[in-house]
Amino acid sequence: MEFLPSWPPEPNTLVVFGILLTAGALGGFLAHRRPWLPSITGFMLVGLGIGPSGLDLLTAATLEDARVLVDIALGLILYRLGLSLDIALIGRNRYVLFASLLESAATFAAVYATLAWLGFGVLPAALVAAICISSSPAVLLHVAHEVDAGGPVTEASQSLVALNNVIAFLAFSAVIPFFHAAANAPWQTTLFQPLYRLAGSVALAVVVGYVLHYLARKTRKASQYHLALVAGAIMFSLGAATTLNLSTVFAPLVLGIVVKNLEHKDLVSHLDFGEAFEMFFIVLFVFAGASLHLAELLHFGWAAGAVVGARFLAKWLSAFSAGAAFRRPWRQSAATGLMLAPMAGLAIGLVQTSERLFPVEAVPVTALVLAAVAVFEFVGPPIVAWGFRFSGETGVSAVAQASGTA
Repeated sequence: MEFLPSWPPEPNTLVVFGILLTAGALGGFLAHRRPWLPSITGFMLVGLGIGPSGLDLLTAATLEDARVLVDIALGLILYRLGLSLDIALIGRNRYVLFASLLESAATFAAVYATLAWLGFGVLPAALVAAICISSSPAVLLHVAHEVDAGGPVTEASQSLVALNNVIAFLAFSAVIPFFHAAANAPWQTTLFQPLYRLAGSVALAVVVGYVLHYLARKTRKASQYHLALVAGAIMFSLGAATTLNLSTVFAPLVLGIVVKNLEHKDLVSHLDFGEAFEMFFIVLFVFAGASLHLAELLHFGWAAGAVVGARFLAKWLSAFSAGAAFRRPWRQSAATGLMLAPMAGLAIGLVQTSERLFPVEAVPVTALVLAAVAVFEFVGPPIVAWGFRFSGETGVSAVAQASGTA
């Protein structure tokens, strides 16, 4: 009978969206019953349970078909992170710029040296090292919201994560030509393909950012439409980046930076996304948990463990040393280094780019980075939550309310 659905039925994107939200809500609820466990870890564990490595409720093919959900969630999160990067302020705050350059260089050197020592090839080691410069904005923003954090550590950490994601993408783009050359690609591809993705993503973000800024100014007196304008700009930049073969992770990050630095008065850069924004964090982390491959983690566990240790020490020691050089309180410096530990969204996006460009050569890169991401996604949220508490910057809204009523 033709009017009956196929059997077994194949879940579409809307069904997957519903499953991710429902499973994530349950995982977050269970995590909240353990005060020491951040909700992100609950999202990841539930995702792992319903994914291919668990019950296989969401198969690998289903997850791949629904990847647009992750693109949207990550685009919104990266845009929001870009809003934390005020170029003029960074220019005056030498600590943030120095700390970012130091920890990015130290991370690249430490991860590369570790992989070279373990016998990995020069190019795979360099690509993994470039990707490992990045940090997870989603973990930082979500945990900061969850513990109600605010203060110098929170602000510096957001700027550092935004900067090292930019640096990670630049380092990744610098390594790609050597892969093209090793694969005997035409010189035009070797030279212009990475440059096209980099410059094209920036150009797209700048154009969309200027249009958004112009429309926000014209609708200043009807601010109820600003959220729709921002969401439309992000969705357009993601769609245009996909169509033009640009970066769907770099374009929204640069879009946030452009919007922040165009505004002289608050229009949309301080727009409150509201509680609905929580849904995109849930989708991202349940999806990430479902996408984890335990077989890869076990196979590359020894190398991933070495990368995790080298990366964490490089970032923490660099942030602490930069704070000491600029005479920042040692607790702030130590806590800031902890905020850089998680690695997720941008790293996964860069791995996917590597797979598309070099299906064979990128196999060890993909396996190693995903194994490291699996570790950082589980241990990162508790580390960040503890770092916020160690810095003394949790519960700022409650403190402000108490001060106002005193």
